[in-house]
Amino acid sequence: MTEHRLRIGDRRVVLIEGPAGWGEMSPLPGYPCDPAAARRAAEEAAYEGWPAPRRRFVPVNALLDDDGSGPSAAASRAGELVAAGFACLKLKVGRGDPDRDVDRVAAVREAVGSSVAVRLDANGAWDVDGAVRTIHRIERYAPELVEQPVAGLDDLARVRRRVAVPLGADEAVRGLMDARRLRALAAADAVVLKVQPLGGVRAALAVAEEAGVPAVVTSMRETSVGLAAGAALAAALPALPFASGLATLGSLAGDVAADPLVPVDGSIEVRPVVPSPDLLERYAERSEPTRR
Repeated sequence: MTEHRLRIGDRRVVLIEGPAGWGEMSPLPGYPCDPAAARRAAEEAAYEGWPAPRRRFVPVNALLDDDGSGPSAAASRAGELVAAGFACLKLKVGRGDPDRDVDRVAAVREAVGSSVAVRLDANGAWDVDGAVRTIHRIERYAPELVEQPVAGLDDLARVRRRVAVPLGADEAVRGLMDARRLRALAAADAVVLKVQPLGGVRAALAVAEEAGVPAVVTSMRETSVGLAAGAALAAALPALPFASGLATLGSLAGDVAADPLVPVDGSIEVRPVVPSPDLLERYAERSEPTRR
């Protein structure tokens, strides 16, 4: 096994090279991810590889972060993304005034029309009553899904009983026990899968099976190596009703691949990624990789 310890902007990244390929360990600061699970995911990719794919290309959504700009800026950016081939947009909400969230959703829906899916992600920012009020207000704009409107599964189940908009569980599910609770509580309409927090592609597939609801694959804003694992997960799922949140490479200050894993016409290819030696050297934290 060969480890390459990198720093890309303010992000620490460990890439593991093994007989089956390359894996990535890069927990996102502030995001709940057990480093041991991220390590297992990287080692799976390096030593075992991934399950056989069911599809060669994976449709992806474009991300509209809440950068503090107003509804008109969000609408303008949404129009650009749809013109670039994206059929699903994901808006971050819950970081400020609910009125502003509603105005942004309304502006984006007006800009993209009814044929483009609009997904929302609150990252658990609301309480139960606040989530219900806000979701009722945005229901008229036909959101495809609201990811993690509240923090825990119990509260998620309470919200789900009071709204008609489908809900997704993300940070609240970090293993099989959580997936089983989600099913028992009927807490969500979908489960959001990220390879690193769940401990690998196979572990994520097991979580999806236990949850008993459709799965949405998303990233932790990794390099192309980590995104390739997310694409492998999306390709291995029995069904893929939602676009995957894997078009996130632009959120990093750089990448390790000479041929980056970026979307073309709203999809990314399912393929292994081999880092460029020059880019590994550029971002190396140490002059020599660690060998074990």
